[in-house]
Amino acid sequence: MPKILLVEDNEMNRDMLGRRLLRRGYSMCFAVDGPVGVAMAASEKPDLILMDIALGEMDGWEATRRIKANPEIAGIPIIALTAHALATDLAKSIEAGCADFDTKPINLPRLLEKIKACLDPSLSANC
Repeated sequence: MPKILLVEDNEMNRDMLGRRLLRRGYSMCFAVDGPVGVAMAASEKPDLILMDIALGEMDGWEATRRIKANPEIAGIPIIALTAHALATDLAKSIEAGCADFDTKPINLPRLLEKIKACLDPSLSANC
C-alpha cells in the first residue's frame, strides 16, 4: 500500500483528507508544518507528498525546495495543495519542484487521479 505524507497545518483539513485517503487504501503519515514535513519526508520516505502551500513559518514552496535539494528524497513526487487557484501559484509550485498542483476545497476524484498518475508515472508526463 503506497504511503502518503500529508503536510497540512489545518487540523480539520488534515483529518478529513487523511480519513478519505485511508479508506481508499493509502497508508498515511502527517506533518503539521513545513519543517516537520521536511524532516518526515526524510525519515518516512513516503511514496508521495501532498504539500499545503499556506503553512506557518516555512511555506510549502520552501519545504518542497528543501526536500528536492536532498538527493535521498528528491525523487518523491509532491502535489501542491492550495486554496489559491492563480496561474502564478501553479507556476511557483512547478518551479519549486512540485510534480502537480490541486486546489482546495479538495475535489477528491480529481486529486485521486493526480495521486495515481504520480504513483505510476506511465500514466502522466507530469510526475
